[in-house]
Amino acid sequence: MENLMSSFSLVAKLATDDYVGFTFFVGCMAMMAASAFFFLSMNSFDRKWRTSILVSGLITFIAAVHYWYMRDYWSGFAESPTFFRYVDWILTVPLMCVEFFLILRVAGAKTSLMWRLIFLSVIMLVTGYLGEAVYRDQAWLWGLISGIAYFVIVYDIWLGKAKKLAVEAGGSVLKAHKTLCWFVLVGWAIYPIGYMAGTPGWYEGLFGGLDLNVVYNIGDAINKIGFGLVIYGLAVSQSEKTLEA
Repeated sequence: MENLMSSFSLVAKLATDDYVGFTFFVGCMAMMAASAFFFLSMNSFDRKWRTSILVSGLITFIAAVHYWYMRDYWSGFAESPTFFRYVDWILTVPLMCVEFFLILRVAGAKTSLMWRLIFLSVIMLVTGYLGEAVYRDQAWLWGLISGIAYFVIVYDIWLGKAKKLAVEAGGSVLKAHKTLCWFVLVGWAIYPIGYMAGTPGWYEGLFGGLDLNVVYNIGDAINKIGFGLVIYGLAVSQSEKTLEA
C-alpha cells in the first residue's frame, strides 16, 4: 500500500507541461486496458485463434508494466529510460514477430519462419542497445547492423516466404498480414529515427528538435495495440465464417 501511495504521489508531482510524463501515463493505461480487452475476449474465439489473442494481450501487458516503471523513472530523474525501453522491446518485439507465424499457420507456415523472425528481431534490438547505451562512439556501426536486421525482416514479410504464405491463405488472412506489414514498415520506422536522434554519428542533427520520448510513447502504443486489434479483427472474421459454414 505504501508503494502504491508513493506512485500516486509521483503522478501528482508531474508538471502540467510535462508531455513526456503525460504520454508515459496515457500509454501505460491504454496498453493495460488493451490487455484486459484481449484477455477477456479470448474465449469468444475458436481454439486456433486463442493463442494469437493471448500473445496480443501479453504484448500490451508487458509494455504496460514497463511503462509504469518508465514513468516513475522519468518522474524521478527526468532522463530517457533507455534501459527499460530495450527490456520492453526485447520481450515484445519478438512476440510481435510470432504473430506473423500464428496467423500464417493456416497456410502451412513452419516454425523455422517464426524462429528466423525472432532471431532477426533480437539481433536488431541487441545491436541497437549496444550502439545507444554501451558503445556510443561506434553507434553508426551498431546502428548499421541493427538496420540490416530490420530490413531483412521487412523483406521477409513483404516479399519473402511470409508474403507467399499470406497470398496462399488469401482472404482476411492476407488482408491482416498486409496491415501488419505496414505497421512494421511505417510504425517501426520511429525506432531508427529515435536511434539516430539520440546517438553520435554523421546523421547527428537530422532529427534535432524532436522530443523522441513523446514520439516513442505514442508510437509504442499505436504499434502494439494496433497489432493486437488487427489480430482481433482477423479472429472475428474467421469465427464468423466458421459460424456461417
